[in-house]
Amino acid sequence: MHTTKIPATIVTGFLGSGKTTLMRHILEQARGLRVAVIVNEFGELGIDGDILRTCAIGCREEGGADAPEGRIYELANGCMCCTVQEEFFPVMKALAERRQDIDVLLIETSGLALPKPLVQAFQWPEIASVFTVDSVVTVVDTPAAAAGQFAHDPHAVDAQRRADPNLDHEASLHELFEDQLSAADLVVLSKADLVTPQQLAQVRALVAEEVPAEVKMVEAVQGQVPLSVLLGQQRAAEASINERHSHHDHEEDHEHDAFDSLFIDLGAVDRDRLMQALHAIVQAHAVLRVKGFAALQGKRMRLLVQGVGRRFDAYFDRAWQDGEAQATRLVFIGKGLDAAVLRQALLSAEV
Repeated sequence: MHTTKIPATIVTGFLGSGKTTLMRHILEQARGLRVAVIVNEFGELGIDGDILRTCAIGCREEGGADAPEGRIYELANGCMCCTVQEEFFPVMKALAERRQDIDVLLIETSGLALPKPLVQAFQWPEIASVFTVDSVVTVVDTPAAAAGQFAHDPHAVDAQRRADPNLDHEASLHELFEDQLSAADLVVLSKADLVTPQQLAQVRALVAEEVPAEVKMVEAVQGQVPLSVLLGQQRAAEASINERHSHHDHEEDHEHDAFDSLFIDLGAVDRDRLMQALHAIVQAHAVLRVKGFAALQGKRMRLLVQGVGRRFDAYFDRAWQDGEAQATRLVFIGKGLDAAVLRQALLSAEV
């Protein structure tokens, strides 16, 4: 039985910054480390699953009965912080069920993802009990930053943003660059061999203005950074991420179409009254998703609740742990939601 949390390393950076090369280098250095990989497939510019399958990390394609056990999780197109609510949770739950097979979790965000909402997802009780964010590694394209472009191909980035309605179309690349740095525990200056010493110093100074003094910068050529530098930082970034400020802090949890995501905490509830209240809420308000868990009076098991539209599913997922607060927490995702109004509607379910 595992008593320590699985460390997760989140690798973020713009399209073409060198994330693929860095991740491949990490996997090639693994040397027996059991690495689970979550890949945010972003067209042809994201991590290539076929490339990763060549790294001999215990991955196999469907039907490959002779290959070792393992799996690479590829999330749907779109920045990971936007797909977190839809796909990240079930993937993490599946990995948690196989925690005895995992030493390290490696997550690659898309080139336009903001890491802060993803790190905040590790605060969710179901994830926090198994995983911790060892560090956020932000990869900076050194030649692009030196040129003031921040991305290797800014036109490709803008085209990608225009093509996807879920992405932030308003923020400048400089703002997105600053937001990616705001969550960094380590900054990798990639392609350092392609700039002059003066340009490298210029980029170092630029990055230093955006990160605290304790955030280190390392230079990389072809993703060559020692594993001991990248992994094992033990930052527990989820514990301090709320204190890190970004340009998108007031955009309702970075839901690009003005979606709200809010928590409602309650005590023990009656199951039937809870479900009745939830059905009434989704009929009266623009609620897209409901997820969370509930404490039922007299029950030693936790009730997991999930809803999409007007369809709800509720089942006992596990026993309450010793010392764990037996309480109810529900997450509502939708438009124009008012926490006070939703809480009032749920009070009838409390015991």
